[in-house]
Amino acid sequence: MKKSLIYTGTGDKGTTSLVGGERVLKTDIRLQAYGTVDELNAFIGMLIAMHGPSPDSDLLFFVQNKLFTIGSYLATNPEFTTFREASLLSESDIERVERRIDEVDGELPKINNFVLPGGSVVAAQAHICRTVCRRAEREILMVSHDHEVDDKILRFMNRLSDYLFVFSRACNIMLQHPEVFWDKSCK
Repeated sequence: MKKSLIYTGTGDKGTTSLVGGERVLKTDIRLQAYGTVDELNAFIGMLIAMHGPSPDSDLLFFVQNKLFTIGSYLATNPEFTTFREASLLSESDIERVERRIDEVDGELPKINNFVLPGGSVVAAQAHICRTVCRRAEREILMVSHDHEVDDKILRFMNRLSDYLFVFSRACNIMLQHPEVFWDKSCK
């Protein structure tokens, strides 16, 4: 059996191929966006490893797969090739995240202040995921200024950051770690 080729040398001059073969600069906003989605996926992998098995790890594995879907979508230029089924999100993907937000948030105490990122190590990691998710969402929005982007992708990313926020709060409560709130007086 032949081993797969890890390096090809085709990107040594600062270009890479999108799905379908179109060559673009590695600084193309689409690459920035799907690179940040990939970064988020890696951080979520760390979150799963830190948190351990639970209903949330099942959702987070689902999310990791959907982030690959989003990366595939962003790496496809429909002017050169047709989107594959594996590159598309569905309404049910968004609804699954929304249902879990509602379940988790329904168990959390009401808050009237801004929560500072942190608390337990797992909650802090969830906050890192949340902020990277927000950055990915902004970069995908920038892509949408020049290229068509399915609105389900932006909605999914927005819900995912909301989920990561409530998940971080739930982790602190589950681990009996007090939530840290913004001290407006900075004392």
